[in-house]
Amino acid sequence: MLRTHNNWELTSKNIWEKVTLTGWVSNRRDHGWIIFIDLRDRYWLTQIVFDPADNKEAHKIADKFRSEYVIKASWTVRPRPEGQANPRMKTGEIEVIIDDKVELLSKSKTPPFEIDEFAHDVNEEIRLKYRYLDLRRPKFLKYMKFRADMTNFTRNWFSSRDFLDIQTPILANSSPEWARDFLVPSRLNPGKFYALPQAPQQFKQLLMVAWVDKYFQIAPCFRDEDPRADRHAGDFYQIDCEMSFVEQDDVFDVVENFLVDMTKELSDKEIITKTPWKDNLREWWKFFTLTYEEAMEKYGTDKPDLRYGLEMVEVWDIFARSTNEIFSKIASDPEKNRIKALKVENWDNYFSKTQMKNFEKYVREYWAGGLGYFQMKEDWLKWPLNKFFSEEDLQEIIDRTWLKEGDVVFFGAWEKDVVLNYMGRFRNHLASLIDEITEGKFIDKTKLAFCWITDFPIFEKDSETGKIDFEHNPFSMPANGIKDLEKEGDKLLEVKGLQYDLACNWYEILSWAIRNHNIESLVKAFEKVGRSEDEVKEKFGAMYEAFQYWVPPHGGFAIGMDRLQMIYLDEDNIRDIYAFPKSGKGQDLMMNSPTSVDEEQLRDLHIELDLDEE
Repeated sequence: MLRTHNNWELTSKNIWEKVTLTGWVSNRRDHGWIIFIDLRDRYWLTQIVFDPADNKEAHKIADKFRSEYVIKASWTVRPRPEGQANPRMKTGEIEVIIDDKVELLSKSKTPPFEIDEFAHDVNEEIRLKYRYLDLRRPKFLKYMKFRADMTNFTRNWFSSRDFLDIQTPILANSSPEWARDFLVPSRLNPGKFYALPQAPQQFKQLLMVAWVDKYFQIAPCFRDEDPRADRHAGDFYQIDCEMSFVEQDDVFDVVENFLVDMTKELSDKEIITKTPWKDNLREWWKFFTLTYEEAMEKYGTDKPDLRYGLEMVEVWDIFARSTNEIFSKIASDPEKNRIKALKVENWDNYFSKTQMKNFEKYVREYWAGGLGYFQMKEDWLKWPLNKFFSEEDLQEIIDRTWLKEGDVVFFGAWEKDVVLNYMGRFRNHLASLIDEITEGKFIDKTKLAFCWITDFPIFEKDSETGKIDFEHNPFSMPANGIKDLEKEGDKLLEVKGLQYDLACNWYEILSWAIRNHNIESLVKAFEKVGRSEDEVKEKFGAMYEAFQYWVPPHGGFAIGMDRLQMIYLDEDNIRDIYAFPKSGKGQDLMMNSPTSVDEEQLRDLHIELDLDEE
């Protein structure tokens, strides 16, 4: 070995030992006669002193060292002089003065940006182009260590509970996750393509047929989707799991115990199950639970952040009695439309009238017709449209939203989907602004608010074509089995599935379902969206055939490992938790991919490109 110790290992217990360290020059300070160098590696930082009085040759060599040079140094560990200990450094009790030798192992060009824990972030494209340098920064070293710990914990946890870690194919067929596939042409089968798996969905269900009753995998998944802050371009990883002979509560129990144990092991964050504004609906579960309908009606999203309140309240019945024709007309059709109220406490301490106007601009970006509000003053509600409501109705608004002096209540009115969308986004926008104003006191970053979202609709109607299609996962079991599939037309929109998501702090981190393991029911579900049994055989032939050979009831889940790591590390951009991420345009700037390939490679694959000159 070129070194006897890592940087973090040297303490006062090593005094008078002969040691050798290797690493990178983090910082060089020349104090005239004496040279100080901070030697850094993955583990820590050690300050080394080159004094010509101890070793002239070493001092001469160190005079040529620059930032990021790789060096090797040997010396005898000494105690620091009295009063010069540095409690901020693990090596702060010892003095490192080179009295033996130093060696330059590798030179470095001047880095394109400063590699320092406290350096300001530079342009992301530059960072990603030189990602191997970016990863030297303590923040990213910490992230990679956390990822390794998370992976090891996951494998140990599931393996110790008799789950089998099984790798499913990467070159596979298309999986119905409703995103674009990454296709891989087959040289040996001209004109045919593999698809990189969007998820191991079909394989893990087939494992249940094969008597593997408890499967898990840290699975790479591939979807050709546009990237965003919480979705990496192209590839991502999920903690994938499937179990036989389980019901929904059994799946929830496994997930909750796993996440509780992982949080205790890897994070200082606290999982909350009760808040001043919400109790757990089902006491025997550790996490909050909401139906899909409840989540949408109260929070405008199926991934609500429950670390704070700001619940929406339905007030259509009050507005139906208004003498304002616009309000009363919208309120006359509560099946199609919504009028939602959103109260914010202590409003007068947060926002000005100018900011109130900006809020209306904000919601209009999401197709809102406008944004109304009442302000609760000392004497009464203040609002230009008070005249359209009776005193009794205004009092009912106060009572229903629990208004008190200094509060404000916003309301949105229009078609259901539009209102829930923009009011839900507005809720999150307000929370972020209030948190900024209160310097982080509104949203508690030390808390994790896991919330199960259940009872998703299996079917949806295309707003343009009017066609019924699957809302999400076609393999979900209807809540009442095949009996639910006897419904026709719009009645199918009432069918709920044993399908669930897990939300945490405004992110979806888990999805999946209890599976529709009955082949007759599965075929019937596809028939309801206009797909014949022959099409099911063609697209899902392996599953169709396997399900003829006795398939147990089964269900599972997939935890978005990358998003969960984001939450644990309080990171806003998912790209930063990957060792080698792609850019916001889906490019690997370091490896220069995607890139063109040779004509010979294309000929081998029987592919001819037809591209515009642009």
